[in-house]
Amino acid sequence: MISKQDFPAINERAPEGLKADGTPFRVLVVDDSMFVAKQIGQILTSEGYEVVATAVDGLDGLEKYKELCPNVDLVTMDITMPKMDGIAALEQIMAFDKNAKIVMISALGKEELVKKALLLGAKNYIVKPLDRKKVLERISSVLGK
Repeated sequence: MISKQDFPAINERAPEGLKADGTPFRVLVVDDSMFVAKQIGQILTSEGYEVVATAVDGLDGLEKYKELCPNVDLVTMDITMPKMDGIAALEQIMAFDKNAKIVMISALGKEELVKKALLLGAKNYIVKPLDRKKVLERISSVLGK
C-alpha cells in the first residue's frame, strides 16, 4: 500500500502567510461589509496569515492601526466606507506610519480613487468581487514574498 511517506513533497508547500521565521504576517482588515471582511479573513487565514483585527470603517481602522502598531504587517482597506472613507484613513495611517503597507480594495469603476490611493502611498489594490488567487498574489507582492 502506498502511503503519504512515499510522496513526501507532492502537495507540500509553505503557506504564503508565514514569514521566514515561521511566524504569521499580521493583517488588519478594514471594510464596512461584514461579508467582504469575512471573505478576506478566510482567504488570508487559509494561507497562514493572522487577522489581528477587523474594523468597520476608516476611523475604526485608523484607531485600531494606532493601537496595534507596530504589530501590523499589512492593512487591507476598502475605499468606500461611512464615517471616514478609505482614502482619508490611508492618508492618516501614512502620516502616522510612513512605512505602513496598505492594499486598497475597490469596486469596479473606482479607477480614479484607486489612482489617488496609490499616489498617497497605498502599495497595491484588489478589485471586487474578490478572487482568491489575485488577493493572495497582491498581498504576497506587497509583503515581498
